[in-house]
Amino acid sequence: MGTEKIWSILIHFGTNMWNEQGNTRGREQEPDAVASDTLRFDRAMFRELAISCRDAGINTIILDLGEGLIYESHPELAVNGSWTHAEMEAELAYLRGLGLSVIPKLNFSAGHDLWLGEYSRMLSTSVYYRVCADLIKEVCELFRPQYFHLGMDEETAAHQRNYDYTVIRQNDLWWHDFYHLVDCVERENVRPWIWSDYMWNYPDVFLRKMPKSVVQSNWYYGMGFDESGIRPSENAGEHAKNVLSCFETLDRHGFDQVPTGSNYSTSGNMEALTKFCTANISNERLLGFMQTPWVMTHEGGHNRMRIWESVEKMAAAKVWYDSFSAHGSSANGSGKN
Repeated sequence: MGTEKIWSILIHFGTNMWNEQGNTRGREQEPDAVASDTLRFDRAMFRELAISCRDAGINTIILDLGEGLIYESHPELAVNGSWTHAEMEAELAYLRGLGLSVIPKLNFSAGHDLWLGEYSRMLSTSVYYRVCADLIKEVCELFRPQYFHLGMDEETAAHQRNYDYTVIRQNDLWWHDFYHLVDCVERENVRPWIWSDYMWNYPDVFLRKMPKSVVQSNWYYGMGFDESGIRPSENAGEHAKNVLSCFETLDRHGFDQVPTGSNYSTSGNMEALTKFCTANISNERLLGFMQTPWVMTHEGGHNRMRIWESVEKMAAAKVWYDSFSAHGSSANGSGKN
């Protein structure tokens, strides 16, 4: 069914993307979601995880960088324990030696950019534009990636209701800033990639203004599928039906996609989503899939259990897909051509 798909997992390197340091409102059960002045990343655990990913058939790591690097263009963004370029270069060599591609992610959503330090409070200024350009260029030069994930999800007042500092862009300003980020990535001959949830609320604007060059990751973490697995369940809520409809709409309008699932709330989501998207997205525009455990890469809490379960579930999804691809059909219907 075409060239090899992306089978990817999102791994957090940096973690300062939600509540400010000391602000636990709404995060009493999620201490990792509160910012820290120390990097929370276990390299030994990550290397163990990388081997598990390779053995499971995962071929791509999406590495959410945040404050994890000492950016040479902006060392003021580092925290205690942030890695040097040399340390990251060594890790990239290790991962590539395992046969894994590595895609960098810097989330520039105003709801997830605490890692930007004081610049997160300078949105849409000349300083902000320069800093974003500096960081994107530096990361591209370090990683030499095919893709660059820009995040850009959940930039709403509701998602920031527990923050100490709330700021959002909307309407033409959001698009102006987004186009700046896309231009910074494309100047490095790298393809931009984003979360697609802006489309949930503004589908007409999204479809009119979103460049086809930008890879889309619409995300759905539930189990609102009917018995066939290829349509939403009648009992699925309106939100679920809206999100699931976006996969087919994006395909119909010619966007390349990497659908994204998670075991964050529903263990069986990834395999079910793979079946659904295989049936509803054209093979040539289905670049692959992403799994998102949404826990941090260090021992403690349910982190290890959640991450390794996410690997197992992605492996199961890939086994199903490979069997489907080899036989050209399945009990759940044929893929979209």
